[in-house]
Amino acid sequence: MEPPIVVTSRLRRIRLFLCDVDGVLTEGRVTMGGPQGEQKVFHIRDGLGLRLLQGEGIRVGWVSARPSQATTERAHDLKVDILRQSSAPKVAVVEALLQELGVAWEETLFMGDDVLDLGVLRRVGFAAVPADGIEEARRMAHYVCRRAGGCGAVREVVDLVLKAQGRWDSLIEKYAS
Repeated sequence: MEPPIVVTSRLRRIRLFLCDVDGVLTEGRVTMGGPQGEQKVFHIRDGLGLRLLQGEGIRVGWVSARPSQATTERAHDLKVDILRQSSAPKVAVVEALLQELGVAWEETLFMGDDVLDLGVLRRVGFAAVPADGIEEARRMAHYVCRRAGGCGAVREVVDLVLKAQGRWDSLIEKYAS
């Protein structure tokens, strides 16, 4: 099923892909204790999708209100362009980031799932929410994923961006050769 025309036109403007971590890149579960400390599970296709975006010149960033070593390690593993882990309000964190990068709200996509994400979801050019995001977030979204957070929802949105920007077919051709 193709996204509506208005969704496609919004996706064509995206230069920056931002997302929350817990509940978006993960199922929202955290394992505590033990010799390894905190552990989180990330979906492998979400990671590849983010790398594909970067390969097409779209910056990728994670904005989390909960500092975590596991998040830092995965961000470094994926060579995520921007990682902000701060208890400051997300709107303020993203506003400062956009000014620093010279990117407009309209050129920014944000994926969030919970109350801490609502202010950013309301302002960005494209708001996406995993299928299991809270009702208020889903109502604000330009797109609600079929997949849940941590289960490929990020990749679902990445594919929409690449298709809307006319980049998907050349990627498929590149990897199918």
